[in-house]
Amino acid sequence: MDLSAPQKTILRILSDSNFYSGNELAKKLGVSRTTIWKHLRELSALGLEISAVSGRGYRLNHPVQLLNNEAIRRDLNHQTSNLVSEIFVHDKIKSTNRYLREKMLINDSQGLVCLAESQSSGKGRSGHEWVSPFGRNIYLSLLWRFECGPAAISGLSLAIGVAVLRTLDGLKIPEVGLKWPNDILWQGKKLGGILVEVFGEAHGPCTAIVGLGLNVHMPDQQGSTITQPWIDLYQILEQNIPQRNTLVATLLNHMVPITAMIDKTGLAPYLSEWRKGDCLKDTEAVLRVGDQSICGTVQGINDNGLIVFRLDNGDCREFSSGEVSFRTNNSN
Repeated sequence: MDLSAPQKTILRILSDSNFYSGNELAKKLGVSRTTIWKHLRELSALGLEISAVSGRGYRLNHPVQLLNNEAIRRDLNHQTSNLVSEIFVHDKIKSTNRYLREKMLINDSQGLVCLAESQSSGKGRSGHEWVSPFGRNIYLSLLWRFECGPAAISGLSLAIGVAVLRTLDGLKIPEVGLKWPNDILWQGKKLGGILVEVFGEAHGPCTAIVGLGLNVHMPDQQGSTITQPWIDLYQILEQNIPQRNTLVATLLNHMVPITAMIDKTGLAPYLSEWRKGDCLKDTEAVLRVGDQSICGTVQGINDNGLIVFRLDNGDCREFSSGEVSFRTNNSN
């Protein structure tokens, strides 16, 4: 579902933090007050907080910066612009990863990007719901095709974590950490997450869809449904948050070249940066693999990106998958 042109115009008008009466909005759009009221009701149904004050009119409690294909393209560097063949921007879809999975079956293009203002069925790792309020965060997916099999790109999720870390470092955000295998944390609270899905034959070719969710300005109402400590860029940076289109372009400038070369470079070029951001190392943790819970102390990751656990009995083991939580607070 996409917003109508009048609805987008109303959002742009109300995003300047001023109040506008129904009559003013009707005059600006050349429609009736009844039509304006209908549009406002539909926008509110998306979760947008619109204040209505008698004698003053309407305004958005928090301005919305709508995603725009052309604005994103303008901020892509030359290398990334050449690698990205198409950018799809939607107002509301089930999920950006799912959209590209469908495109993968009918479109053999390389470097497809999908963005959404909101998702009705956004998913994180292990099928967890990804809370996706309209126009407030970043929901981004990238499709890339490889001639090799999945084993050659096994480090992609960790490498993308480094790409996000570089983006946030450019915003001068201290204390950002990486939680194996796919979480972005700030002072122990979840700021973003990565979901990489790989399709294809064991020996190639294969296709990877890289999904990224990043909290920019999570509304309290939607944030209250999240079952683990979370944070957003608004709380960290307050008024210094970059425009969402600029932030998307910067993320792509870091993510796309890494993705395009991961089958050739492997994880090695990104290991030192990942280890520097590792917020699990030397902590007591629980690793859940299926129905099994394994307690121990995290030793870091090996050169192949596997997590290394020193078990309570002193043995060291390596794991390629699983859900890790800090043993002290049960977050995951």
